[in-house]
Amino acid sequence: MSVDTTAFRRALANMPAPVTVVTTVDPDSRPYGFTASSVCSLSLDPPLVLVCIGKRAHCYPVFLAAERFAVNVLARGQEETARRFGTCGAEKFNEGDVTRDDRGLPLICGALTRLVCALVDLLDGGDHSILVGRVEHAPVTGGRPLVYFDRNFRGLHHDGVPRPAHPSGKSRPAAAPHADRHISDRSPFFSLIRKRPTKSARPMA
Repeated sequence: MSVDTTAFRRALANMPAPVTVVTTVDPDSRPYGFTASSVCSLSLDPPLVLVCIGKRAHCYPVFLAAERFAVNVLARGQEETARRFGTCGAEKFNEGDVTRDDRGLPLICGALTRLVCALVDLLDGGDHSILVGRVEHAPVTGGRPLVYFDRNFRGLHHDGVPRPAHPSGKSRPAAAPHADRHISDRSPFFSLIRKRPTKSARPMA
């Protein structure tokens, strides 16, 4: 017997999570990205991370076919960046806060750290897929993280307690979940249960 959907969402809303923007390019070097909180370290040796992406996301086929992607861990004060990349149809790369690495991968300026990854596997996770990346480069800038807790963006203070990230001291309600939004309480860390075929055999959406 499964937990009630409403109760499940309420429980996940009380799980603090990092706020990241995951980016890549298509074969024509056009940039794509989405906001994600379902991001987790997977292995130290080899260095692996996992990212969950909704199967209905507009950029889903691009990430399935990608050779590389970057996980940009956002800092406190970057909640507008998180909202922009979590909005379907938004002009995500026109705000001057994106740069590119020497191989053309888009990176978010001001991120606490960037995990530049090679895509090595794709796993099934219900209404999401799980991208497994081998970390090739991990520069750290430092600072205070932006977190997602109780359906709002928050910043961690000296005592480690999540508090509203908005300068006014009031929480700005985060946008409602969307196919291109992965900062919702509907995105748990799925178990890595069923492996998909090797990358060369990965189906395109």
